[in-house]
Amino acid sequence: MTGTILLGGALLFALAAVFCESQGKVHAGRTCSALAGLSSLCAAAVLFAIILTDDFSYAYAVSYSSVALPFLYKVSAFWAGQQGSFLLWLVIHAVVGVCIAQEGRMSAAGRSIYHLLTAMLAVLVLIKSPFVPAETILPDGHGMNPLLQDPWMAVHPPIIFVGYALLAVPFVYALESMLRAPGDGSFLAPMRRWTLIAWAFLGAGIFIGGYWAYKVLGWGGYWGWDPVENSSLVPWLLACVLLHLIAVARTRRGAFYLVHLAAVFSYAFVLYGTFLTRSGILGDFSVHSFAGSDIGFYIALANALVLLAGLIILLYRIERLPKGDVYENHRSRPFLILLGMLLIVFITAIVFFGMSMPLISGLIGESAAVDTSYYVRTTLPIAIFLAFLMAVGVLVPQEGACPRRPYWILAANIVGGVSAWAAGVTDIPSILLASFSLFAAAAAVEAYRTHRLGVGGMIAHIGTGLALLSFILSGTGSQSTTVTLLPDVPQEVYGRTVVYRGQTFAESGSEKSYRYEVDGSLCEAVTKLRANGEDAAREPAIAKGLAGDLYIAPAPTSAEREEIILRRGKTVMGINDYAYRYESISFEPQGGGKTLVTAQVSLTDGEAVDDAAPTILATETGGTSRPIDVMNGKFRIRLTGVSADERDIRIEILPSLAEEMALPVTASISTKPGISLLWLACVLVTAGGLLAAAQAVSPVEGGGSPGQSQKKS
Repeated sequence: MTGTILLGGALLFALAAVFCESQGKVHAGRTCSALAGLSSLCAAAVLFAIILTDDFSYAYAVSYSSVALPFLYKVSAFWAGQQGSFLLWLVIHAVVGVCIAQEGRMSAAGRSIYHLLTAMLAVLVLIKSPFVPAETILPDGHGMNPLLQDPWMAVHPPIIFVGYALLAVPFVYALESMLRAPGDGSFLAPMRRWTLIAWAFLGAGIFIGGYWAYKVLGWGGYWGWDPVENSSLVPWLLACVLLHLIAVARTRRGAFYLVHLAAVFSYAFVLYGTFLTRSGILGDFSVHSFAGSDIGFYIALANALVLLAGLIILLYRIERLPKGDVYENHRSRPFLILLGMLLIVFITAIVFFGMSMPLISGLIGESAAVDTSYYVRTTLPIAIFLAFLMAVGVLVPQEGACPRRPYWILAANIVGGVSAWAAGVTDIPSILLASFSLFAAAAAVEAYRTHRLGVGGMIAHIGTGLALLSFILSGTGSQSTTVTLLPDVPQEVYGRTVVYRGQTFAESGSEKSYRYEVDGSLCEAVTKLRANGEDAAREPAIAKGLAGDLYIAPAPTSAEREEIILRRGKTVMGINDYAYRYESISFEPQGGGKTLVTAQVSLTDGEAVDDAAPTILATETGGTSRPIDVMNGKFRIRLTGVSADERDIRIEILPSLAEEMALPVTASISTKPGISLLWLACVLVTAGGLLAAAQAVSPVEGGGSPGQSQKKS
């Protein structure tokens, strides 16, 4: 109840801030904005308290937390579900609203629009609230999906939502400018700074998600063109377009309408991506999508209101926007920038169409999704021209004179193509992209040296060029095979010696490791286990190297198991020629609704006899049990069920731990040439954006140094 009241307070204070700003009461508006931010923060604190204190009287805590969940993942359980992630979004958005109100650079009209967006998010959180009581109070929750129990996933969603929240600021600046003074260019500097920060954070979140996928999922890649992955990529690409249009608009006011259009669509696609992710439409097409719920309708409504409001205002005020050419001639830098941004818009449209296919096809018939090869086939040719424009665009002077011809950077062009060829890439388009990507990185260095590009733009351009090169090396240049590895038997795979050293099991029984030696260096693939010992989530073994990684993803393997039903007082023969007899059973309350059930079972092979006591920890939602050694470790048994009348029990028979550890393993082994270059590139792109934002200064109206804002991605 307290959390819901605080959410209601955030909504009321946000609306009060809108009213105060509309009445010219600036101080009261700031106070209401601060109270809205404080209310949302307190609501978040309440949810944290619910999760950290194991209060399972709330459905959200039951669904995403448990008593045994480590502290780090209890914290990340806050945003593991739809309700918590919406609250996180609201908190970030409201806190940014406080900063905007205190900064004072945005007009009252702009602040009012921003507070309306705060109220909109508060309504969405109230509709999908994390403070709904559980139907039944349980002593323990279901816990978090083992795949999400990774430190990188603990930071990935918050960073993504920072980017989402901050993209509202340039949207508001665009609407404010059109409503207040369409010809005034003073909004460009703060819009650029906020867009840079939003773009950097959203990009960092995407990059971290890619690294998590590479490190944890074990399918061999960092990007699967999943619709939910694409839903973050689209607004990031549009934010990149917005940044470059701002650069053009600082000297060419005829580009104002393009800036406003990009700002509107950047934020609208944040909401559209949220709609796809949270509505359940992608439930059958994405491993990341949330289950369907009625929140999808309200997100779609919010998305429509935001997009229509932005477009209607733009159409209404477009005649008052500055007129004029946005470039002088086809050899000028503004033209090349606009051409490059047009190519990014084409890529965005391709990705948008692909990720929306389940929705589009569902409206006209049976839902279907595009194949991942669709994205590669369609975007690769465009990426080649884009990389070339990145290089030429930064070398051309602003006035459109002949570009400098620093022939030394042509060597980088050649090195890029040769690198791709050396990695085994043979198709011409991929070699061209690799060639032009390194050309673009070298051109950024030359542009910075000749003061055509700021240091932040240079770093981001270098990172982008290296990322494009790494896409080709680690993607097209990758080789993959499936091998069966016997313990302690060396095997040559892609010129490297791989020795499988068997399995090891953690003392807690919660995970096991497949141990490999690659050229004498040890690496491990970790598999998280369920309570019954079955695989829950797998992480690959990665042998890192400067030239690239060797990526080993073991296939799911488990020892043969047999289940038999034992009736009390009767002897049953198992397939391993042992006789089993269920003697008795006992129950010992453990507190918290848990009961330790212990069965007494006798085993014999006709000569030796063993008395075993397998157990199961029963709860209201099920039970957990682990195998125990019997017959001096010759094999293991596990209690898996007890009948209601206690006359029958079910046990599982497994081979010994030593036998299971010595089983051969089948693994998918692939090469990832140049993959470390990708992680470096991601850091450079993010750092370049943040550095450019930190160095941003207010330009003279209509002027400024265009070189400092030339940052492509």
